[in-house]
Amino acid sequence: MTREQYILATQQNHLPRTENPQFYPVGIYGWRKRCLYFFVLLLLVTAIVNLAMTIWILKVMNFTVDSPLVLQSDRNVTLNARNAQGQLTGQLTVGADAVEAQCKKFEVRASEGGRVLFSANEEEIIIGADRLKVTGTEGAVFGHSVETPHIRAEPSQDLKLESPTRSLIMEAPRGVQVSAAAGDFKATCRKELHLQSTEGEIFLNADTIRLGNLPVGSFSAAPPSSPAPQQTVYELCACPNGKLYLSPAGAGSTCHSSSSICLWH
Repeated sequence: MTREQYILATQQNHLPRTENPQFYPVGIYGWRKRCLYFFVLLLLVTAIVNLAMTIWILKVMNFTVDSPLVLQSDRNVTLNARNAQGQLTGQLTVGADAVEAQCKKFEVRASEGGRVLFSANEEEIIIGADRLKVTGTEGAVFGHSVETPHIRAEPSQDLKLESPTRSLIMEAPRGVQVSAAAGDFKATCRKELHLQSTEGEIFLNADTIRLGNLPVGSFSAAPPSSPAPQQTVYELCACPNGKLYLSPAGAGSTCHSSSSICLWH
């Protein structure tokens, strides 16, 4: 036996022994236990009610994985954007009659590539689509000038520029070109059609140039007794005021013999 074991055995023999040892229960009993059960039950009920309310809100607001977010209102839906100082910087209002957006710049971009399809600000409106199509019966109405590098009709459709009550003006510093590659070009007016060149010339280049409905003057160089042959050749004459007329062709110029046509109004 070691020394430590001897000392420990001697101390245990001298310890007083109790005849009736007392045992104290460990745990929660009585009203404390009932309060604990009550709080646990209350927490369980609160969790169940919270879960039920969450499911109800998701059901009412149509929050699902596969469906879009739907915001509904009896009057309108308004989305506001504010800066750090609380000032209103943008607003989108969806109402029963109109959709209004108040912002410095409004843009619509394509889903692929992010290309700008429509952009509007205080200075200009930009349409970035490949084609602008107006399907209304009245077409496109512009209150002021229109600037465009190209006007083209749909395939197999006619292009018509019309001003029912006013004049139609096309201007360009380097010229205006109107081309009909596979058809006819027709310009019609009710009163007068003016072709004017202030510094250049008017050039008509075609295999045949026809001026219809021109007045025809009279000219007879044959004796009265001989039958007059049918006139098939005419001479184009011009009056001092610019009026044109036809005169039957002869050995020489016959324009002077029909000068009375120039006096017609």
